[in-house]
Amino acid sequence: MSAASAPTSPRPSSRGLADISAHPSEPTPHAPEGAAEPASPSTLPGPARLTVLAGPTAVGKGTVSADIRARYPEVWLSVSATTRDPRPGEVDGVHYLFVGPDEFARMVADRELLEWAVVHGRNSYGTPRRAVEEKLAAGVPALLEIDLQGARQVRASMPEARFVFLAPPSWDELVRRLVGRGTEDAEERERRLTTARVELAAESEFDHVIVNDEVHRATDELVRVMGLEPRPVDATQGAGPVPTGRTEQHTE
Repeated sequence: MSAASAPTSPRPSSRGLADISAHPSEPTPHAPEGAAEPASPSTLPGPARLTVLAGPTAVGKGTVSADIRARYPEVWLSVSATTRDPRPGEVDGVHYLFVGPDEFARMVADRELLEWAVVHGRNSYGTPRRAVEEKLAAGVPALLEIDLQGARQVRASMPEARFVFLAPPSWDELVRRLVGRGTEDAEERERRLTTARVELAAESEFDHVIVNDEVHRATDELVRVMGLEPRPVDATQGAGPVPTGRTEQHTE
């Protein structure tokens, strides 16, 4: 099958998705003057729900994640660990946690990763578990951008998470985006498109599907799924942000 051949799966489409009072016979205690009022159990933040964003290569996961980072700073984006070398401009601890193969193997053995995978048969990527669990326990909205393998692992270990599939408007558009990046040779593009066909066929495994036909619109739909209120786009942000984070599931 050539790179431009459409998969047999149908075109993706968007789809959805105690107050405590004092006993009447007892006086209500008052805090001493000048003392801070204790937090009511009903107002304490509860654990947040993890949102997992996955989709085929070149669909724009990294660009949507970057838009989240720029416009919704209240959302925490998980930083993946990887064994690949940093690219120009990438900062350790911001874009990725760059580790060696031995350190990555230790993290796997010590169960420090929520999910991990060897991507495209080359480098390893994984999500540090502790940081995710700490943010969720603190009630912070958390977004994890990963590939299909990783999403399936998270579903097995954290089934209460919210799973979102980012889909292209069409197969031809996905091919155009991949070719337009200019970061892969013909053989690598064909290999990624073969993977993309498999990934598109897994759409039904997800709780929500968002078509990435325009970055800001897709971002707003994603934050709405996360239970947040979309906000207007700043005019200075232009057509879309530069991808950061676990960009395009590890373009190598």
